[in-house]
Amino acid sequence: MSETAETRAEDPAGTGAGKISVRDLTIRYGDKVALSGASFDVYENEIFGIIGPAGSGKTSFLRALNRMSDMTPNMVIEGDIAIDGRPVRSWRNVYALRRRIGVVFPLPVGLPMTIYDNVALSPRLRGIKSKAKLDEIVERCLSRAALWDEVKDRLGSLGSLLSGGQQQRLTIARALSQDPEILLLDEFSIAVDPVTTMRIEDVLKELRSEMTIVLVTNLVQQARRLADRTAFFLTGELVEVADTEDLFTGNSKDPRTRDYVEGRFG
Repeated sequence: MSETAETRAEDPAGTGAGKISVRDLTIRYGDKVALSGASFDVYENEIFGIIGPAGSGKTSFLRALNRMSDMTPNMVIEGDIAIDGRPVRSWRNVYALRRRIGVVFPLPVGLPMTIYDNVALSPRLRGIKSKAKLDEIVERCLSRAALWDEVKDRLGSLGSLLSGGQQQRLTIARALSQDPEILLLDEFSIAVDPVTTMRIEDVLKELRSEMTIVLVTNLVQQARRLADRTAFFLTGELVEVADTEDLFTGNSKDPRTRDYVEGRFG
């Protein structure tokens, strides 16, 4: 293990500064607790995996991080989440916060517009009007999402006409067009074939040098392939955070983690 990875693994509660700092985070939906008292850090330019069975609080954490909780009346957030030391709840302009955070959901969410316009929408909203500049952004983002070669001759076609795997990569390209500092992926491969999944995983490995990536996945081997460190959530509890290889080589601190990654439950 590298010195940096070793240092991070020894600091699972997040006492050092992170790109994302989570302190005593509790998430409730009415009387139901989705996540209780979680504290950890996500470091800059790492892929941070979150694994655990359904209903463990993984997606709720992403919703809280991106302030999607604002649109859920019965979702209550206690504790703190900060990006670069600034609490996400301190942002008066939530859209300015979300411009820093790209999100890819489990199922492709294609906008009812052309492939080109799907990717150009966010830059246009930021005030970019130059056709040449938009062309450059669209090509760059589609290329980074491993989709450019497949669609470059039909950019004027509806994005909804693409295959499921292509639509998911279009969603990634659209998220990248925001120039995000953080990319959140929530079960991105749930509706994608294995070949496309591997292509997207290769893209994520390349993007790690440019942004911080939080990967929620029910596929523990996907976390092992991609994540630098991994958190294990179980029924609303953060069980542990550790270097990913430690979790998969029997060096986890909690036997529940070993049982989960070895397929004994979940």
